[in-house]
Amino acid sequence: MRRPPLPKLPSRLPVDGYLLALVGTVALAALLPARGPAASVAEGAATGAVALLFFLYGARLSTREAMDGLRHWRLHLTVLACTFLVFPLLGLAARLLVPEVLPPTLYTGLLFLCLVPSTIQSSIAFTSLARGNVAAAICAGSFSSLVGIVVTPLLAGLVLHGSGGGFSAGSLVSIVCQLLLPFLAGQLLRRWIGDRLTRHKKALGRVDRGSILLVVYAAFSAGVVQGIWHQVSALRLLCLLGVEAVLLAVMLSATWYGSKRLGFHRADRIAITFAGSKKSLAAGLPMASVLFGAQAGLAVLPLMVFHQMQLMVCAVLAKRFAASAGPEPAVAGGVGGSAAAAEAAGEVAVSGARR
Repeated sequence: MRRPPLPKLPSRLPVDGYLLALVGTVALAALLPARGPAASVAEGAATGAVALLFFLYGARLSTREAMDGLRHWRLHLTVLACTFLVFPLLGLAARLLVPEVLPPTLYTGLLFLCLVPSTIQSSIAFTSLARGNVAAAICAGSFSSLVGIVVTPLLAGLVLHGSGGGFSAGSLVSIVCQLLLPFLAGQLLRRWIGDRLTRHKKALGRVDRGSILLVVYAAFSAGVVQGIWHQVSALRLLCLLGVEAVLLAVMLSATWYGSKRLGFHRADRIAITFAGSKKSLAAGLPMASVLFGAQAGLAVLPLMVFHQMQLMVCAVLAKRFAASAGPEPAVAGGVGGSAAAAEAAGEVAVSGARR
């Protein structure tokens, strides 16, 4: 009697090339941190880079496409509830792990991770691979990013103040000046510069990624100079990895089985699962630099770890969803959704961790 074949592991795990660049930037900041006048220059450049990032986000967001997606309001409300309600509640519950499992510094970063918006590109790519509702994933990710510009700072003001996050009225003013105003300026100027930005999408992607690397270097340099890295041991980092693995497993289960209880079809459930269980590294890094200042290095570490973990787990999960589906794509968004998915999946491979 022949034994059944063992399950095959994926031939290639999605180790994000841009995440490797981020790790390299952290290593550079550890070896050659910006000090003295150089630190002031790096901080000023990072502030300008954050403002530029959110200006470009505003200029590229199509208001018409976002309004068209409102027709699927139940799905979008479900994703928003997972992102900005369920995630924060789990983050607050993790307060029980302090200080036995997580030190306060890492817990603050974990709680911040639970407040940032969802991803866009990777959610679309995994939804496409799993034969889900790609059109819904596009709109859900866009809504989450748009809402997060306002909701994430407000949530931070509510929950981080009591968790050592250092949030203050000054942080709120910085959020408005560095994030919200540039975003609104981009929206206002979109009618004149939107087409030009679309034509130079790849070049702007490099600007996005380069800006984030600059933000990471400035944040981690300040942390090295102040000696905050001596506060975290290797054992604590392993504990953080375990806590985040549980967090991801809980959210994947909640979005998949919860959406079934809410009566969504399979294609919609797939979109909800990938859009509602993931967090945006690109949105979180600039916000952390504004909210935490010199403490941003440790604050973004949980987000960086969670980002790579979600990519690897969701890639395997998307392949399982696709294998269990029928021969025809189960996309509720129609043919247009499939075409958008193919294009979006290509963008993910190019853009790395942009979202």
